[in-house]
Amino acid sequence: MPTHPAIAGFKARMMRGDLLLGTFVKTPTVEMIEIMAMAGLDWVCLDGEHSPIDRRSMDAPIAIARALGLPMVVRVPVLSPDAILQALDCGAVGVLVPHINTVEKARDLARWAHFGEGGRGYAGSTRWAGYAGTAIPDNLARDKAETVVMAQIEDAAALEIVDAIAAVPGIDSLFVGPADFAVALGADGVTDPKVLRAYDRVAAAAQKAGRNLSTYASSDEIAKDLKNRGVSAFLVGSDLTFALQAARAAVAALKSA
Repeated sequence: MPTHPAIAGFKARMMRGDLLLGTFVKTPTVEMIEIMAMAGLDWVCLDGEHSPIDRRSMDAPIAIARALGLPMVVRVPVLSPDAILQALDCGAVGVLVPHINTVEKARDLARWAHFGEGGRGYAGSTRWAGYAGTAIPDNLARDKAETVVMAQIEDAAALEIVDAIAAVPGIDSLFVGPADFAVALGADGVTDPKVLRAYDRVAAAAQKAGRNLSTYASSDEIAKDLKNRGVSAFLVGSDLTFALQAARAAVAALKSA
């Protein structure tokens, strides 16, 4: 089964620095993925870290995302070969892994997300592999060309060694976790100067190593500022925040009429 062009070309777009707009998906349903695809997003991230999402509940959302040509990354709850394998075998275009704060963790992430000795376990019968419809050499080549590996930088310890983390072969994107940075750095919020200086530090490391720079933004206004700081791949809000904002707006409009 050939990969949809939008999914096959997602990594290349990310590494070129194309502006990619996405959102977190906290509700793992087919209908929600259909709606996100209709919205015209470039990608979505299924949030397995902060939402109740396991292998079974991620399966259908990834399947419909692939069918609709919507690149889906999975944020796994922890750095582990099992969590990474499950997301990729289900058909995710890549993984976002939280709290990459040592070079060793970055190396483990890069190794476990790709095939090779000590890396991602190979199975040709998965959705990602076309249910045994493609040969091993083709799958190995597609893994290198399409799989996106995103390291979440959100700890003070990571900031101190971010150049070394960015230099690890196989890391494609440094994803700044603004809320965790705010907490770690004793900041009042994600727009605090301490957090913005952290963005600039990570941006410099990403540029030096030729990595993509990505992040979460709670609003389009915050995203505009971060775009000027070098971010090109965004997750803005989530399905839940969009629903809450729309509901509150409707309530306010009706009560004021």
